[in-house]
Amino acid sequence: MSVENFGYKQELKRALTFWDLLIYGMIFMVPIAPFGVFGYVSDASKGMVALAYVIGMGGMIFTAMSYARMSEAFPVAGSVYAYAQRGISDTVGFLAGWAILLDYILVPSLLYLISAAALTAIYPAIPIWAWLLIFIAINTAINVRGVEFTAKANKIILIAEFIVLAIFIAAGIIALTTGTAGQGFTIKPLYDSHFFSLNLVMSAVSIAVLSFLGFDGISTLSEEVKGGSKVVGKATIIALLVVGSLFVIQTWIASDLGRGMKLDNLDTAFYVIAGKAGGLWLKNTTILATAFSWGIANALAAQAAISRILFSMGRDRKLPAVLAKIHPTFKTPYVSTLVVAIISIIVGLFFQNSIDVLTNIVNFGALAGFLLLHLSVINHYVIRNKSRHLWKHLIFPIIGFAVIAYVMYGMDRKAIVTGLIWIVIGTVYITVLKKVLKTAPTELDI
Repeated sequence: MSVENFGYKQELKRALTFWDLLIYGMIFMVPIAPFGVFGYVSDASKGMVALAYVIGMGGMIFTAMSYARMSEAFPVAGSVYAYAQRGISDTVGFLAGWAILLDYILVPSLLYLISAAALTAIYPAIPIWAWLLIFIAINTAINVRGVEFTAKANKIILIAEFIVLAIFIAAGIIALTTGTAGQGFTIKPLYDSHFFSLNLVMSAVSIAVLSFLGFDGISTLSEEVKGGSKVVGKATIIALLVVGSLFVIQTWIASDLGRGMKLDNLDTAFYVIAGKAGGLWLKNTTILATAFSWGIANALAAQAAISRILFSMGRDRKLPAVLAKIHPTFKTPYVSTLVVAIISIIVGLFFQNSIDVLTNIVNFGALAGFLLLHLSVINHYVIRNKSRHLWKHLIFPIIGFAVIAYVMYGMDRKAIVTGLIWIVIGTVYITVLKKVLKTAPTELDI
C-alpha cells in the first residue's frame, strides 16, 4: 500500500532499508542513554535502576507493538498524529500530534543541554550556549543534506557508542569480579527488599522512560522506506528490545559498582562510577561519549523525526503549509528542519539552567501521545473493523495504556500541569481552526 492510497503524493525519497531503520531507532534511543540520567534514576529507585529499566522496557514493548500495528495499516509519515487521525478521528489525530510535538519539538534542546552540561565538566571555559549553537549547526546541515546522508552518519556514530559501552561493561565486570571496585555482583539493582515499593520504582521509571523515547521515531520515516509497511513495525520492536537489554546490563553493573558510594552530583554520578572502575580516562571517555551521542547522534535523529511530523501536519493544513515544502535537490522537508533548529536555540537558551524541568515536560508529551496511540489500535481494529485478533488489537494495547497511564501518574506534578496546559492550547487551536475559521477536515481514506 502506497501513500497515494491515502490521497497523498509520494514526495519524500524512498531510500531506507530495515537496517537503516533499526540503526536509526537505536541511535535515537542512544545505547548509552543511561549514562546521562543514571544518577536521577538511582536516587529515585534507591539503587534499583535495572528494575526501573526492565519495567520501562516492558511497558514500551506494548507501545512498540501498537506502533507496528498502525504502521501496517497506515504507512504514511506523521507517526502517532497520522495513526490517531485515521484510527479514531481527525480532531483526535491533531491532539495526538499536538501532544507528541511537546516531546519532539523540545527533545532536541534537551539533548543539546545534557551534552553541553557534560562537556563543561571537561571544558569549563566554554559556555553551554556555545555548545548549543555548535550542535544545532552541525545537525541542521546534516538533516537538510538528506536522509541517506543521515543514515550513513548514524552507522558511524552507533559503532562508536557500542565501542564505548563495551569498554565500560568490560571494565565494570573486571572491577566487580576481581574486587578492585564495588562488592561484586548482587541482585539489588533488580530487587532490594529493604527499599522496594511499587510507587518508589514507578517514580524512577517516569525518569528512566526518557532513555526509551526514540523507538517511536522510526514510524516518522514510513514514506522513506523500501520493502513494505511491515518493515517499520519490525524495526521498531527489535530496536526497543536490543537497546532496552543494553540499558539493563549497563545499569546493573553501574549500580553494583556505585553501591556504598556517596554521589553528591546526580548529573555526573555515572561518570564518577566509571572512573572508579577504569580510572580518569574512562570517566572522561564516558563524558565525551554522552556529549557526542546525545548532542549529535540522538539530536540528529530527533530533528529528523520532528521535521517529518511538522511536514505531515503542514501537508494536512493543520499547521502552516510552508512546513510541507520539500528541498528541490535533497528531497527533504528543509523548512521544517530549519524551524526545528530555530526553536531548539530559543528553548535551549531558556532552559539551560532548568534541565530537570524540561525533561519532565518532554516525557509528558511523549506518554500522552502513546495513550492515544493505544486507543487508536483498539478503535481501528476492534471497534471499526471487528478484528478477532484480540491479543494483538485489544489486550496488548490495554496493557500498554495501563502501564503508560501509571507512569504518568507518578510524574512530577509541575510537568503534568504544564502538559495539560499544552493540550488545552491545542484544543482551543483546533476548535478555532474548524469552528471559527471554518477550515474543512482533511479527507481521509481509511
